[in-house]
Amino acid sequence: MILILGGTAEARELAALLVERGVPALSSLAGRVSKPRLPVGEVRIGGFGGVDGLQRFLREAGVTAVVDATHPFAAGISANAAAACAAARVPLLRLERPGWAAAPGADRWHWVGDHDEAAGITSRSGRRPFLTIGRQSLNRFVGPLAEHHALVRVVDPPEVELPEPWRLLLSRGPYSVDGERALFADHGVDVLVTKDSGGGHTWSKMAVADELGVPVVVVRRPGPAPGVQVVSDAVAAAEWACG
Repeated sequence: MILILGGTAEARELAALLVERGVPALSSLAGRVSKPRLPVGEVRIGGFGGVDGLQRFLREAGVTAVVDATHPFAAGISANAAAACAAARVPLLRLERPGWAAAPGADRWHWVGDHDEAAGITSRSGRRPFLTIGRQSLNRFVGPLAEHHALVRVVDPPEVELPEPWRLLLSRGPYSVDGERALFADHGVDVLVTKDSGGGHTWSKMAVADELGVPVVVVRRPGPAPGVQVVSDAVAAAEWACG
């Protein structure tokens, strides 16, 4: 059985390909989103209990290979997967969409190594930032941007209390260029903050920022675990899993 560590569009595409080919597969979702998009085929939701728990699951479930198709910033589960698969001697592949490093307008991008650095640069770059970095990292921005009129877009309500001037928008993509353009205009966005998630699902905000000349603060990806093979599309991952 192939275990897909999912939660991304690429993971759902891979699950569909394996089901179509008749390959036994199980998609595992972390359960951090209240209403996740479910892939076809068998699905489990919830954590494994760290490296030891995942290693035990691999053994008890008869997993023959693992494809880590989690979000590019899901560094914790990726590290656990690498350690558990190495200990259990189960092959591991990383399926990760390409980043935005070669995108147009990159001359106005400020690349940073973490969310604290992003918060510092954002505080000096504008007064009406558009934060699209997910709810789990919002706490890093609350202090530096407490007096800013930030627009925060997340899928689920954040657990941290937001400053009074901030505006919260609960929404799930994909987003159109026209819709993002209207959002930028309505809020007067003067700096965009995002992670290098890659792909086209949320690219429209980057296109609008480029169009309007709005600076973009981009948090770099943590990178794959050392020694783990990486592919950038579901078809390649399916070929590996079926090989």
